[in-house]
Amino acid sequence: MKQAIRSFVLRQGRLSDAQRRACDTLLPKYGITFAHRLLDLNQIFARTAPKILEIGFGMGESTAAIAQRHPENDYLAIEVHTPGVGSLLNQIEKLELTNLRIIQHDAVEVLQHMLPAECLNGIHIFFPDPWPKAKHHKRRLIQPTLVDRLCEHLIIDGYIHAATDWENYAEQMLQVLSQEPKLTNTAANYAPRPDYRPLTKFEQRGLKLGHSVWDLIFVKN
Repeated sequence: MKQAIRSFVLRQGRLSDAQRRACDTLLPKYGITFAHRLLDLNQIFARTAPKILEIGFGMGESTAAIAQRHPENDYLAIEVHTPGVGSLLNQIEKLELTNLRIIQHDAVEVLQHMLPAECLNGIHIFFPDPWPKAKHHKRRLIQPTLVDRLCEHLIIDGYIHAATDWENYAEQMLQVLSQEPKLTNTAANYAPRPDYRPLTKFEQRGLKLGHSVWDLIFVKN
C-alpha cells in the first residue's frame, strides 16, 4: 500500500517556558481543534474577508508579520511542532492580531476533513523541509497528489505561493506545479519575491552568504 503524503516529520525540539505557557493558555483562544467536520471560516473570523492558508509556519515570524501588515485578510496557519506553535501564539497575543488562527495538526488531514471546497483565496508554503537526499525526495510535501488537493480548496484566481532555498526542490516544485492543469504560472519560471512575503532572519543570512531563494506563484484557472 502506498504511504500517504504527510506535511511534516515530528522532531523533538526544546520547548521554552514561554512557549509552553502560550500553548496552555493561548491555544484555546487562538487555536482550532482538529476534528472531522468542515469549518465555516467566515464564522471563525466573524467576517467575510479573503482567506489565506499557510502550511508549516516554523517559528511564525513571517506569519505574524504578514497578518499584521494585511489586516484585510484572514490567515489560517497550520504547524505540528509545539515550539513554533507556542512562539506564534505569543506573537498573536503581543501584536493583538484578530485575523490569525492556528491548527496544530497534519495539514494533509486538515485539508481532507476540515476545509470546504473553494474556500481559500491563497495558500502559502514557505521553506518546507527540502529532504535533500535523493532517496528522500518522495517525502517532500510538494507532490502532484497534494497540489491537486490544494486546487480543490482554492477559488478561481486563487493562488499557491511556494518558496525554497534549495535549487533542486525549486526545480521539482516548478515541474509539479506546471504539470497541474488547473494552475497557471504567473511568471516565466520563478517569480520575484512579492512584497507581502517578508525576509526571514535565516533567509537574510543565506542571502549574505550568496545563497538563492526561489519563489513560485501559480493561480487557479
